[in-house]
Amino acid sequence: MTNAVKAPEEEGSTTEVVKPTEENSNSSENGIEINDISETIAHSGVQRVKCNGDSARQESDDSAIHSDDDAAQIANQNSDKTEEKVETEKKDQEVIITVQDNLFTIKINAPGVEVFEAQVSPQEMVQELHQLLMDREDTCHRTCFSLQYNGIPLDNFSELKSIEGLKEGSEIKVIEEPYSVREARLHVRHVRELLHSVDYVDAYNGADCSSLSYVNIVTDGDVTAVLQRHASTELNSTSSGSTSGNSTPDSPTSSPTDPMAPKPATNGEGSGKRKKQTRSLDQLISSVDCTPPDCIMPGYKECLLTPMHPVLKEPKLNVCLKVLTMSMWNPPPGNRKLHGDLLYLYAVTSEQKRFHITASSRGFYVNQSDMETFNPKPIQGAHVYHCLIDLLGNISPVFKRNFTALNKKRFGRHPYERIATPFQVQSWSAPALEHNVDLVRAEDSYSSRLLFEEHIPGQQTRDWNEELSSTRELPKTTLPERLLRERAMFKVHSDFVAAATRGAMMVIDGNVMAINPGDAKNMRMYIWNNIFFSLGFDVRDHYKNFGGNHAAFYAPCCDLNGVKAYGMLDTEGLYTLGTVVVDYRGFRVTAQSIIPGILEREQEHSVVYGSIDFGKTAQTHEKYVELLEKTTKQLHVFPHCIKSEEKGSVKLYSSLECKGIIGNDQRHYILDLLRTFPPDVNFLPLEGEELPEECKRMGFPKKHRHRLSTLRPELVEVFIDHLYVVFMRHCASQIVNVRNKATAEQKPITDGDNVEGSVAKSEDTKPDAEQMAKWQQEAVRSAAKLVGSYSDTEFDIRFNPDIFSPDVEHDGPPEELEKQKELIKQAARFILTNQIPTFVKDCLEHTAMPTDGALLSDALHERGINVRYLGKIIKLIEKTQSLEHIHRIGLMEIVLRSTKHIMRNYLQNVDQCSVSSAVSHFLNCFLGSFPTPVPNLPEEELISNKKKKRARKQRAQSGVVSQGAAWHILTPEALWEQIETESSEYYDFKTKVKSIDDLVEKHSVHKVALLRRFCITMGIQLLVKDYAFDSRHKSPFTEEDVTNLYPVIKHAPPRASDAYQFYTSAQSKVQQGYLKEGFELFSEALNLFNNVYGAVHGEIAACYRHIARLNYMMGEHADAITNQQKAVILSERVLGIDNVTTIMDYISLALYCFAYRKISAALKLLYRARYLFLCVHGNDHPEISLVNSNIGLVLHGVQEYDLSLRFLEEALKINVKYHGQKSLKAALSHHLVARAYSCKGEFRSALNHEKETYKLYKSQLGEEHDKTKESGECLRHLTEQAVTLQRTMNEIYKNGSTATIPPLQITPPSMHSVLDLMNVINGIIFIPLSQKDLEAIRHEVHRQQVENSKLVALATKTTTSATTAMTVQNMKEVDCGLD
Repeated sequence: MTNAVKAPEEEGSTTEVVKPTEENSNSSENGIEINDISETIAHSGVQRVKCNGDSARQESDDSAIHSDDDAAQIANQNSDKTEEKVETEKKDQEVIITVQDNLFTIKINAPGVEVFEAQVSPQEMVQELHQLLMDREDTCHRTCFSLQYNGIPLDNFSELKSIEGLKEGSEIKVIEEPYSVREARLHVRHVRELLHSVDYVDAYNGADCSSLSYVNIVTDGDVTAVLQRHASTELNSTSSGSTSGNSTPDSPTSSPTDPMAPKPATNGEGSGKRKKQTRSLDQLISSVDCTPPDCIMPGYKECLLTPMHPVLKEPKLNVCLKVLTMSMWNPPPGNRKLHGDLLYLYAVTSEQKRFHITASSRGFYVNQSDMETFNPKPIQGAHVYHCLIDLLGNISPVFKRNFTALNKKRFGRHPYERIATPFQVQSWSAPALEHNVDLVRAEDSYSSRLLFEEHIPGQQTRDWNEELSSTRELPKTTLPERLLRERAMFKVHSDFVAAATRGAMMVIDGNVMAINPGDAKNMRMYIWNNIFFSLGFDVRDHYKNFGGNHAAFYAPCCDLNGVKAYGMLDTEGLYTLGTVVVDYRGFRVTAQSIIPGILEREQEHSVVYGSIDFGKTAQTHEKYVELLEKTTKQLHVFPHCIKSEEKGSVKLYSSLECKGIIGNDQRHYILDLLRTFPPDVNFLPLEGEELPEECKRMGFPKKHRHRLSTLRPELVEVFIDHLYVVFMRHCASQIVNVRNKATAEQKPITDGDNVEGSVAKSEDTKPDAEQMAKWQQEAVRSAAKLVGSYSDTEFDIRFNPDIFSPDVEHDGPPEELEKQKELIKQAARFILTNQIPTFVKDCLEHTAMPTDGALLSDALHERGINVRYLGKIIKLIEKTQSLEHIHRIGLMEIVLRSTKHIMRNYLQNVDQCSVSSAVSHFLNCFLGSFPTPVPNLPEEELISNKKKKRARKQRAQSGVVSQGAAWHILTPEALWEQIETESSEYYDFKTKVKSIDDLVEKHSVHKVALLRRFCITMGIQLLVKDYAFDSRHKSPFTEEDVTNLYPVIKHAPPRASDAYQFYTSAQSKVQQGYLKEGFELFSEALNLFNNVYGAVHGEIAACYRHIARLNYMMGEHADAITNQQKAVILSERVLGIDNVTTIMDYISLALYCFAYRKISAALKLLYRARYLFLCVHGNDHPEISLVNSNIGLVLHGVQEYDLSLRFLEEALKINVKYHGQKSLKAALSHHLVARAYSCKGEFRSALNHEKETYKLYKSQLGEEHDKTKESGECLRHLTEQAVTLQRTMNEIYKNGSTATIPPLQITPPSMHSVLDLMNVINGIIFIPLSQKDLEAIRHEVHRQQVENSKLVALATKTTTSATTAMTVQNMKEVDCGLD
C-alpha cells in the first residue's frame, strides 16, 4: 500500500502546512455531530434535520467552537468510541434525518427544439427548471415562458414533489407567455448579456461582478480537452457496468497498453512494455513545444506587461450586431399601446442594414419607421418572433452565423468563468477597449437602482437596514435553518456592498445632492438609495483632540473592525450598522445603513447609552447593559465606571465612544465602535505615564499622527494565551511548592534516607480534599493577581479601552486603575519582545515567506503586529542576508504607503477634467527616470498652439498656479523628498533614497512590482503596454495610459460557520493521516459553502485546492486536474489573475498535468507562474526557486537539458543565497543540477555538484541516512562514467579516431523519476507503507492526542476545582485558543 504524507523538513520541501485552529473539532453542542450532519446534506441542501430543544445553537463564540476533549473523541470516533459515550450521545441528541428521495427523469418539450430529458430531484423547485432552460445552448435565449404539466401552469416556487401525477417519464411543456414592458426590458437585457458573454469588456470595466480568468487561454484548452475526454470515458465505463468503487479517475488511461499512463515503479516490467513506453514517450516529447518566452528566461532584465493579458493574442470573434439600442420613438403613443406596443428598438446589423423593431405583447417584429418618420406598422411580410434572437437571425444571416459560433464558444467555457462573483474584483491593467453602443449600460448609468432591483415586486428602494437586521433574526437552531440564514445574510450583504460602492463613487463624482449643501465641501453628508454617506474629514472638530483629519480618515477602519467583532459574536437582540469603507480618487467614504427614525430627531435625544461629548456626560440603559454584558467576556472588555457631569457614576460595558440608539423598529443598535480594542500605548505619549524599559529602548512611546491607534484583535488573543500559560505555570508551581513544604514539615528527609522510599511515604501521607482545595484557591488567587485577571478566583483577562482617554474621569480605586493601565502597557511590550521577534524567526525559518506587500501585511496582522511597526522590523533585519527579500518587500511597502498618503492629498485638489493628466504626471514623477516630466494641462487641449505658448508665458511671469492645477508643479525631486519625510514621520524609517533609480540600484526593486502594488492600493487602472521606465528622454506615462480609477473597498462579510467547521475538521483529519475521511469532510464543506456563498468564492477555491491535493495523493490524477482547474479559475476570478495564491494554484495544476502526461499544458502553466512571480516581486525571492525547479525538472524530463540547466542553476543560486550553502534545499538543488549535467554527458560538472550533495547530506543527516546512501551511489556511478569518458578521450588522442570507443551509459530520465522529484520539491513524498505500519502510526498519533488531552484536563481540573462551573468553561475556551 502506498500512502502520501507531507514531505519532512529535511527533504528541502516547500510543504504547505495546514495548521488546525481552535475551531477544528466536531461538536455535539448543536445536537448534531459532523458525521451526522454529513448524512443530511444533499446536492440541493434542502434536507431537514430536526433537533430537540436542548441542542439549540448557542450564542457567540460557543456556537462553533468546541473543547479539545470533544475534538479528540470525535476525530477518532470510528475506531474507539465507547458504548457508554454512544448511549450518552443518543440521549443528548435526537436527530431525525429525512433521506433524500431518488432522482428521476422527466421530459421537457420546448418550442423549436426536440424533446429532451432532464434528471431532477423531488426537492427541486420549478424555478430551477427555468434556470435549466436558460443554461442550455438551444434554449438560452428564452426568458418569457411558463411551464405546464397536463395543461396546468406550474408555480415557480413549488417543489416538484408537490406536483400531482409527476413521475418518471412525465413531459413538461414550455409555453410562450405574452410580454409586458417589464418582461420586454428583461428580455432585451438578457440578449445583451448573451452577446457580451464571451468578451471581457465588463471584467475590464469592473461591471456586473465580472472578472478575469485566463487559465484555459494559457493552456490553449489542453486541460479542458483532457477533462472532457476523461468524463466521456468515465461515462462509457459506467454504462458498461464498471463499478465506481474499484475504478479511479485515471483508470481509462492506466491500462497496460496506454503508454501515456503513469506506470508503477516496479522492477518486473517486461522489455516489450518498456520499448513501447519509450517509443510513445519519444513521440510525446517531440510533440511538445518547450521554448519558454524570452521575458521569463533567467537573466532577462526587463519585465513586460503585455503578457499579463494573454487574451490579447486570441483571435477576435466576428461581431454579431453593430448596434442594438432603444429607439428615439419611445415611448409608444397611447393609440399604439392599445395595439400592444410596449417599446421600440433600433438595430444596425453587420451588413450595415438599419431596422426599427417593435416589442409587443406577442413578441418582436420589424416596423416601417426610420430616423425621420414614425410608422409603427409591420413591414411587408413581417413575422412576429417571440424571441428577439430569432428575429435578428432572420433579418441578418451574419448575425445567425456569428451568434451560433458565439454560443458554442460560450458553452465551451468553464461554468465558473461565466458565473458572477459575489463582490466586484477589479483589474489594475487593461487593454484598450472599443466603446460601442450599449443600451443596458446607458440605462444603468442613469438609474438610481441597481440592475435587477428595478424589477423587484412591490419595492422602489430597498430598506437596507431592515434587510440586514431581519436576516440576522432568522431562526438558527437546525442546520437547514442556519444555512438559509447565512445564505440570506451573505446575499443581502453582497448587495449592500455593491450599492454602497456605487453610491460612494457617485458622491465623489458629484452626482448625489448633499443633505447639507450649505456646509463646506468636505463637511457634506449624503443619502442615496437608503444609505448614509460621510467623508473622511473632521466635521465640526469632532476629532480635534485626536488628530483632526488624520484621525477622521483612520476612524472608519477602526469602526469597521468593531462592527466585525460584534458581528462575529452574533448576540441576539444587539444590532450593528451595515458598514462599507470606500477609498476612491483620494477620498475616503463611509457608507452605513440608516437606523429607522434617526434622521427625525437630534443625536442628543437619540443616544440612550454612551457619550456624545467624550465623557463629559454619559448615558446608560438597562437593556443595553444586559446585551453588552454578554459581549464583554468574549471581547475582553473591562466593565468600568466613569464620572458624568449630570448622572454621576455611570458604568459602561464597552468603550466610551460606543453609542446605543433604539430605532423606531425597537431594535437596539450600537455604532461608533472605533475603540472596541485597547489602545496601543507605544504610539500614545502620555504625561506621567512610563512604559516598560524594553519599549523605551526601542524609542517608544512615539508620537503618531492620531490618537486612535489600537491593538489588533489577533494580538489581544495571543497576549491572553501567553498570560494563560503564565497563569497555569504559576498555579502548578505554587501547588507543588506548598505540597513539598507540607511534606517536608511532616518528616524532613535526611541525607541517609532512601529518596525513593521517602517519595513513597509522602504519597501515602497525601493531604485531604479540604486542604487541597484550600491550596488550590490560594494558588489561583496568587496567579490571578500575577497576570492581572479581572477576577481573583479564575483566569479572566479584560482591558479597559478608556483607561488612557484624557477627557474621561474614572470612578474607581487608584490601585485598580493602575492595574488596568499596566495590563495594556504589558500588551504593548509584548508586541516588541515577543511578536516581532517571532515574526523575524518565522521568516528566518521560511515558515513565513511573503512575496509582496499585501502578504507581508497579512503575515504581520496574523501575529497581531500593526503595519506602523514595519519600520522597526526593517531595521532589525537590515543586515541579515537571508532576509534580504523581506527587507526589500518591507522597504517597498513603506515607500508605497508613504506615496499613497501623499497622493491622497494630491488627488483631492485635482479637477475632474484633470484627473488622468494628474495621475500620469504623478506616476512619471514616482517611477520614471526622465528628470523633467511635463504634464498636459486639460485647458490647453482646445486652444491653438499660439495661445498655449501665450498662456504658459503669462503663468511663468505671474508665478501663480490655480489651486485646481497645483498638481502641475510637482517634480520627481520634490516627490521623493516628501516620500522620505513621510516614511520618517509615519514609520520612523529613513529610506535614504532620492529617486526611483536610486531605490532600484541600492535595493534591486523591480519597477513593475512597485507599479502593480501601487495601482492595486490606490485603485488605478493602466493601459497594458510595455512602459519605458528607464528612458531619460521621455516620460513613460501619458494621460491616455490611465484608463480608469476604481474604488478600493473594505467590509466585514458574514461567514459560513457550519461549513467552516467542516473545513477545519477536514484539515485535522488529513494531518492525522485519514485522507479518505478528510476528503469526505472537504466535500461536505464544499457543499455547505456552495449553499451559503454560491458557486464563486475564495473559500470554495480553498476546498477545491485541498480536494485536488487529496485526489493527487490517492492517485486520482484526472480528478486532481478537474478540481485544481476549478481552484485556479476561482482564485483568478475572486483574488485576481496575478495574486500569489493564484500563482501557487498554477504550480499545483502544472504538477497534476505533468503526472497525467500533459507536458505541454504543464510547461505553459509553469511559464505563466514564473512570469507572474516576476511581475509580483522579481527574480530574487526564495519562492521563485520552486518555480525554477519545477520548470527545470519538466524540461529535464523532455530532454531539453540546456534549457533545464538554466532554470535549475538559477534555483540553486537562490537556494544557496536564502537557505544557506549547507542547507538541505541547496543539497537537493545540487543533485538536480548534477542529473542535468550527467544527461548532457558533462560528467565532471555533474561530479562536482553531486559531491556537494553527498557532503551536505553526510554532514546534515549522517552516513546511514537513505539520502546519503543514494547520493553516494550516484556519486560512484558518475565517477565511473567520468573515468570511462576520460579513458575514451585518452584513447582518441593516442590512437586517433580508429580507437574502439566503449558506449557511455547515458540514460535519459524516466518520467516517473522526474515526477518523484517534482513531488519532493512541491512538498509531497509517497512512502510505501503496509496496512500494519499505517495503523501503528495512527495508533501512536491517537495515543499522543489522548495523553495531551488528559494533561490539559488535569491542569484545568487542578486550577479550577476551587471555582464555579462557569470558571471551568472559561478556562477550557482559553485553553482551546492557546492550542
